[in-house]
Amino acid sequence: MNAPSPQSLGEQRAVLSARGLSRRFGGFLAVNNVDIDVFHGEIHALIGPNGAGKTTVFNLLTKFLQPTAGKITLMGEDITSTSPDRVARMGLVRSFQISAVFPHLTVLDNVRVALQRPNGLAHQFWRPMSALDTLTGKADALLTTVGLMRERDALAADLSYGRKRVLEIATTLALDPKVLLLDEPLAGMGQEDITAIAGLIRSVAKTRAVLMVEHNLSVVADICDRVTVLQRGEILAAGDYATVSQDPQVRTAYMGREED
Repeated sequence: MNAPSPQSLGEQRAVLSARGLSRRFGGFLAVNNVDIDVFHGEIHALIGPNGAGKTTVFNLLTKFLQPTAGKITLMGEDITSTSPDRVARMGLVRSFQISAVFPHLTVLDNVRVALQRPNGLAHQFWRPMSALDTLTGKADALLTTVGLMRERDALAADLSYGRKRVLEIATTLALDPKVLLLDEPLAGMGQEDITAIAGLIRSVAKTRAVLMVEHNLSVVADICDRVTVLQRGEILAAGDYATVSQDPQVRTAYMGREED
């Protein structure tokens, strides 16, 4: 999938942006002067060798960490000092490397619980579980979208690893995100699950912006519109996959010195 030409970006406004993003831990500069733009309807991959700073950038963008320097905007609003919970309510939602579902609830109930916040029920803990019945129709529609209707009444604990990751994506989609951040969504999966979830990510990106950390470069090449490569906390290269994959510095970072 090719990224739009630079000339076509003049009228396009990033949904999520960072400028000069930096984070220092004591004397260690983990992220240094990172610029990134994530656009509606596109998938943007953040890649790099282990220790490149990818997860730290994710934590900065979602406000789990406060930047030492730089500015972050979401839909044009400065969120640099905004709390993580408010950022999530504004539509910036992330998943984690470790699947985060309620194992002893059914697939349906996991999604219905996630639907409580956008439907104004998040703080009504005193209500019985039957109060979630009003959300069943929306939950079923979402399960159909992600292909989990066959497992609707199964316990989350009984799902395979790949299906748990699909359920996690469903629960994040239940929050109706405008920007979806996925941290290694394909890690530890077999090829069948990789193909299915890559297709799901491509589908959900049609109506929102997606930023993902991913090590599977064949998937990045197949579904991502833009790629930012990090090394030692700095941007090594940025552009479409065809461009960055031919960059000599990127090839060296991933495969060692070219003359070796």
